[in-house]
Amino acid sequence: MANILVVDDEMGIRELLSEILGDEGHVVQLAENAQQAREARAAARPDLVLLDIWMPDTDGVTLLKEWQRDGMLTMPVIMMSGHATIDTAVEATRIGALNFLEKPIALQKLLKAVQQGLTRTPEVTRPAPPALRVITGESLGNAQGNISSNFPASVSNFESRNFVAPQNPAPVVNNQFANLSFDLPLREARDAFERIYFEYHLNREGGSMTRVAEKTGLERTHLYRKLKQLGVESVKYAKRGE
Repeated sequence: MANILVVDDEMGIRELLSEILGDEGHVVQLAENAQQAREARAAARPDLVLLDIWMPDTDGVTLLKEWQRDGMLTMPVIMMSGHATIDTAVEATRIGALNFLEKPIALQKLLKAVQQGLTRTPEVTRPAPPALRVITGESLGNAQGNISSNFPASVSNFESRNFVAPQNPAPVVNNQFANLSFDLPLREARDAFERIYFEYHLNREGGSMTRVAEKTGLERTHLYRKLKQLGVESVKYAKRGE
């Protein structure tokens, strides 16, 4: 779980990103302009920032420059915009932005960029390799003697072992469909099937609406409406601690 700061002057974008990232288990803080973003950054260092470029008071590139100048650009920053040029994206990257997302932001691209930002680690200095040891004829002969003396015993021990083929675990059978009656009217039977279907995916994905939407091929808003219509509560499938 990470602390992510979302900076965007559009309420719809802020709420959507907050909902998606919240479903992924992150703590999301929202800022609608550069001033609120400055205050949030001064109060605590977020693990990641999603920063819009075009904002009414101060644009995202200018804010990025401020953080760099003041030594506060110590977290990965992902820029967002629906109107930025390639030059703007290149400039933001040169200043220190990790990535650039074009609006409307595709769900897969968002999650991939966030994951890359959170897993980015500084290069670790690798220890020097051990010094090479020069093998002389005498040491090689001793090694061969040790191998020859131990090899017969190793073979006999290996041949005397009892090998038991592993038993395949019995598959877990989901008996929910056994309770589905085909005597129901089509609409009721379909609703019953869909209820079991979505409950299965919610349980499998730990209640993450983002991943369930991906698995089922539905838009998140459509998925929410469908679950509400079927009377399925997604909250009870959420993983504890998220």
